[in-house]
Amino acid sequence: MRIVVLAGGIGGARFLRGLRSTLAEETNNPGSGIITVIGNTGDDITLFGLRICPDLDTVMYTLGGGINEEQGWGRSDETFTVREELAAYGMRPQWFGLGDRDVATHIVRTQMMAAGYPLSAVTEALCDRWRPGVRLLPMTDDRVETHVVVDDEEGRRAIHFQEWWVRHRAAIPAREIVSVGAADAKPAPGVLEAIAEADVVLLPPSNPVVSVGSILGVPGIRDAVAAKTVVGVSPIIGGAPVRGMADACLSAIGVASTAGAVAGHYGADLLDGWLVDDADAGTEVAGIAVRSRPLYMTGPEATAAIARAALDLAVELKERRA
Repeated sequence: MRIVVLAGGIGGARFLRGLRSTLAEETNNPGSGIITVIGNTGDDITLFGLRICPDLDTVMYTLGGGINEEQGWGRSDETFTVREELAAYGMRPQWFGLGDRDVATHIVRTQMMAAGYPLSAVTEALCDRWRPGVRLLPMTDDRVETHVVVDDEEGRRAIHFQEWWVRHRAAIPAREIVSVGAADAKPAPGVLEAIAEADVVLLPPSNPVVSVGSILGVPGIRDAVAAKTVVGVSPIIGGAPVRGMADACLSAIGVASTAGAVAGHYGADLLDGWLVDDADAGTEVAGIAVRSRPLYMTGPEATAAIARAALDLAVELKERRA
């Protein structure tokens, strides 16, 4: 079975680890050649001359065994000497948690890209070290960045998503979320081919607006995904995000923070099946098969069970369509 997963940050990475685990138990294969991950690059940012790809790195570190498990992002056993030295020089911004181990990844990426390598080739090279057990592709090699329009003491202005998310913790209401460059972007090499060859496509509990939504916003990707059997896992439980501030993103685009509303936002033209938590049992969305089960990723076994349930539903719906 060939599986494509559209993944954002922490939720997507942990879901992938569960999916890889459940497949390994059944096939004695860690997942390489079975799972293709299309990673969000809309959160990417350049700071201190370094190109940073938070979601790609979170997937890579999580599946490669180098993630800070407690916070879900960044490297384990991290130190912050470089950040402290930059602050001593008065360099800004100072709100981004740039760790020393993480800096090495960003230096390698930035140097390779400056030498002319596309992001997809750079990501493949980085994965040669981490061996994530999946094929990790960026959604595009083109530069796409998410900006947020806000009203603050400086008036109405657009700031980078990372500033809104990390510095302000999404506390400033977003007037608009704009994916700069997406309209002119092309899917990275291998993306459309992987989707076309996939048996099923899974949407993990990643942010539906700025993670999965950014990937689907690259011309050609949504249409390719919609042609397949697609099952998603709700990132909303009982009217609130499982983690993070996805509700602030949903509010910005006029979507309620409910499991049913997020499924409706994706649409029946895209989704065939939707997993919701037992707290949201009874959710109905026209044209989409909805199933309920526990969705909290309380540990490796619970996470693997969620991934297994999503895959089982996708296989069931695919067989029905056949």
